[in-house]
Amino acid sequence: MFKKARQRVEHLIEYASYLFLGVSGVLILLISFAATYGVIRRYVFNNPEPYSYEIGIIFLLFSFVLTVAELQKRERHIHVDMIITHLPEVTQYILRNIVGPIVGLFLCVMLTWQSWDNAWFALQIGEVSPSVWKEPLFPIKILVPIGYGLLCLILLIKLYHGIVSLKTAQRR
Repeated sequence: MFKKARQRVEHLIEYASYLFLGVSGVLILLISFAATYGVIRRYVFNNPEPYSYEIGIIFLLFSFVLTVAELQKRERHIHVDMIITHLPEVTQYILRNIVGPIVGLFLCVMLTWQSWDNAWFALQIGEVSPSVWKEPLFPIKILVPIGYGLLCLILLIKLYHGIVSLKTAQRR
Protein backbone atom coordinates (compact mmCIF):
# COMPACT_ATOMS: atom_id res chain seq x y z
CA MET A 1 0.00 0.00 0.00
CA PHE A 2 2.85 2.39 0.85
CA LYS A 3 4.49 1.73 -2.51
CA LYS A 4 1.31 2.48 -4.45
CA ALA A 5 0.65 5.69 -2.49
CA ARG A 6 4.28 6.79 -2.95
CA GLN A 7 4.07 6.16 -6.69
CA ARG A 8 0.84 8.11 -6.92
CA VAL A 9 2.30 11.08 -5.03
CA GLU A 10 5.46 10.98 -7.16
CA HIS A 11 3.34 10.91 -10.32
CA LEU A 12 1.31 13.89 -9.10
CA ILE A 13 4.46 15.88 -8.27
CA GLU A 14 6.05 15.04 -11.61
CA TYR A 15 2.85 15.97 -13.44
CA ALA A 16 2.76 19.32 -11.62
CA SER A 17 6.34 20.07 -12.61
CA TYR A 18 5.58 19.13 -16.23
CA LEU A 19 2.46 21.31 -16.19
CA PHE A 20 4.47 24.23 -14.80
CA LEU A 21 6.96 23.75 -17.63
CA GLY A 22 4.13 24.14 -20.14
CA VAL A 23 2.83 27.22 -18.35
CA SER A 24 6.36 28.67 -18.47
CA GLY A 25 6.47 28.16 -22.23
CA VAL A 26 3.19 30.03 -22.64
CA LEU A 27 4.49 32.82 -20.39
CA ILE A 28 7.61 33.21 -22.53
CA LEU A 29 5.37 33.54 -25.58
CA LEU A 30 3.30 36.17 -23.75
CA ILE A 31 6.48 38.03 -22.83
CA SER A 32 7.36 38.31 -26.52
CA PHE A 33 3.87 39.59 -27.35
CA ALA A 34 3.98 42.14 -24.52
CA ALA A 35 7.44 43.33 -25.56
CA THR A 36 6.35 43.64 -29.19
CA TYR A 37 3.26 45.59 -28.14
CA GLY A 38 5.39 47.93 -26.01
CA VAL A 39 7.87 48.54 -28.81
CA ILE A 40 5.11 49.24 -31.35
CA ARG A 41 3.39 51.67 -28.98
CA ARG A 42 6.65 53.47 -28.23
CA TYR A 43 8.26 53.70 -31.67
CA VAL A 44 5.38 53.50 -34.13
CA PHE A 45 2.71 55.47 -32.27
CA ASN A 46 5.12 57.50 -30.11
CA ASN A 47 2.97 56.63 -27.09
CA PRO A 48 5.01 54.68 -24.53
CA GLU A 49 3.29 52.62 -21.85
CA PRO A 50 4.89 50.99 -18.78
CA TYR A 51 2.73 47.89 -18.50
CA SER A 52 4.35 45.69 -21.13
CA TYR A 53 7.74 46.02 -19.43
CA GLU A 54 6.32 45.13 -16.02
CA ILE A 55 4.36 42.19 -17.41
CA GLY A 56 7.54 40.95 -19.07
CA ILE A 57 9.49 41.11 -15.80
CA ILE A 58 6.74 39.37 -13.81
CA PHE A 59 6.29 36.61 -16.39
CA LEU A 60 10.07 36.12 -16.63
CA LEU A 61 10.20 35.52 -12.87
CA PHE A 62 7.26 33.12 -13.12
CA SER A 63 8.82 31.23 -16.02
CA PHE A 64 12.04 30.71 -14.08
CA VAL A 65 10.60 29.54 -10.77
CA LEU A 66 8.01 27.33 -12.43
CA THR A 67 10.57 25.64 -14.70
CA VAL A 68 13.36 24.85 -12.26
CA ALA A 69 11.67 21.75 -10.78
CA GLU A 70 11.15 20.10 -14.17
CA LEU A 71 14.72 20.89 -15.18
CA GLN A 72 15.94 19.17 -12.03
CA LYS A 73 13.71 16.18 -12.72
CA ARG A 74 15.15 15.87 -16.22
CA GLU A 75 18.69 16.42 -14.89
CA ARG A 76 19.23 19.33 -17.29
CA HIS A 77 21.00 21.49 -14.74
CA ILE A 78 24.70 22.31 -14.60
CA HIS A 79 27.12 19.51 -13.71
CA VAL A 80 30.80 19.82 -12.89
CA ASP A 81 31.66 16.91 -15.15
CA MET A 82 35.34 17.69 -15.60
CA ILE A 83 35.98 16.78 -11.96
CA ILE A 84 33.36 14.13 -11.28
CA THR A 85 34.16 11.97 -14.33
CA HIS A 86 37.58 11.11 -12.90
CA LEU A 87 36.04 9.55 -9.79
CA PRO A 88 34.92 5.91 -9.45
CA GLU A 89 31.39 5.15 -10.67
CA VAL A 90 30.03 4.53 -7.19
CA THR A 91 31.40 7.87 -5.99
CA GLN A 92 29.91 9.59 -9.03
CA TYR A 93 26.56 7.97 -8.29
CA ILE A 94 26.66 9.03 -4.63
CA LEU A 95 27.62 12.61 -5.50
CA ARG A 96 24.95 12.98 -8.20
CA ASN A 97 22.09 11.12 -6.57
CA ILE A 98 22.58 11.54 -2.82
CA VAL A 99 24.96 14.38 -1.95
CA GLY A 100 23.69 16.69 -4.72
CA PRO A 101 20.03 16.40 -3.73
CA ILE A 102 20.89 16.89 -0.05
CA VAL A 103 22.82 20.10 -0.78
CA GLY A 104 20.08 21.23 -3.19
CA LEU A 105 17.42 20.49 -0.58
CA PHE A 106 19.21 22.59 2.00
CA LEU A 107 19.35 25.54 -0.38
CA CYS A 108 15.79 25.08 -1.67
CA VAL A 109 14.29 24.75 1.81
CA MET A 110 15.94 28.04 2.77
CA LEU A 111 14.72 29.74 -0.42
CA THR A 112 11.20 28.39 0.02
CA TRP A 113 11.04 29.39 3.66
CA GLN A 114 12.39 32.92 3.12
CA SER A 115 10.33 33.57 0.00
CA TRP A 116 7.22 32.37 1.86
CA ASP A 117 7.99 34.83 4.68
CA ASN A 118 8.47 37.59 2.14
CA ALA A 119 5.22 36.78 0.32
CA TRP A 120 3.27 36.51 3.58
CA PHE A 121 4.62 39.87 4.74
CA ALA A 122 3.62 41.41 1.40
CA LEU A 123 0.07 40.10 1.94
CA GLN A 124 -0.10 41.38 5.53
CA ILE A 125 0.97 44.92 4.70
CA GLY A 126 -0.79 45.06 1.33
CA GLU A 127 2.45 45.73 -0.52
CA VAL A 128 2.11 47.09 -4.04
CA SER A 129 4.75 47.78 -6.66
CA PRO A 130 6.30 51.25 -6.76
CA SER A 131 5.41 51.59 -10.43
CA VAL A 132 2.60 53.46 -12.11
CA TRP A 133 0.55 50.27 -12.26
CA LYS A 134 0.59 49.67 -8.47
CA GLU A 135 -0.13 45.94 -8.79
CA PRO A 136 -0.32 43.97 -5.52
CA LEU A 137 2.89 42.01 -4.96
CA PHE A 138 1.55 39.04 -2.97
CA PRO A 139 0.26 37.10 -6.02
CA ILE A 140 3.61 37.65 -7.69
CA LYS A 141 5.72 36.76 -4.67
CA ILE A 142 3.73 33.64 -3.73
CA LEU A 143 4.76 31.83 -6.91
CA VAL A 144 8.40 31.81 -5.78
CA PRO A 145 7.82 29.52 -2.76
CA ILE A 146 5.42 27.42 -4.85
CA GLY A 147 8.09 26.85 -7.52
CA TYR A 148 10.87 26.20 -5.04
CA GLY A 149 8.60 24.05 -2.89
CA LEU A 150 7.96 21.86 -5.91
CA LEU A 151 11.71 21.72 -6.50
CA CYS A 152 12.14 20.53 -2.89
CA LEU A 153 9.69 17.72 -3.56
CA ILE A 154 11.49 16.72 -6.76
CA LEU A 155 14.80 16.68 -4.86
CA LEU A 156 13.25 14.52 -2.14
CA ILE A 157 12.09 12.04 -4.79
CA LYS A 158 15.55 12.02 -6.37
CA LEU A 159 17.18 11.50 -2.97
CA TYR A 160 14.80 8.66 -2.13
CA HIS A 161 15.48 6.90 -5.44
CA GLY A 162 19.20 7.53 -5.03
CA ILE A 163 19.27 5.89 -1.62
CA VAL A 164 17.07 2.96 -2.71
CA SER A 165 19.20 2.35 -5.82
CA LEU A 166 22.51 2.68 -3.98
CA LYS A 167 22.90 -1.08 -3.62
CA THR A 168 22.55 -1.51 -7.38
CA ALA A 169 25.16 1.20 -7.99
CA GLN A 170 27.59 -0.44 -5.57
CA ARG A 171 27.45 -3.71 -7.52
CA ARG A 172 28.68 -2.08 -10.73
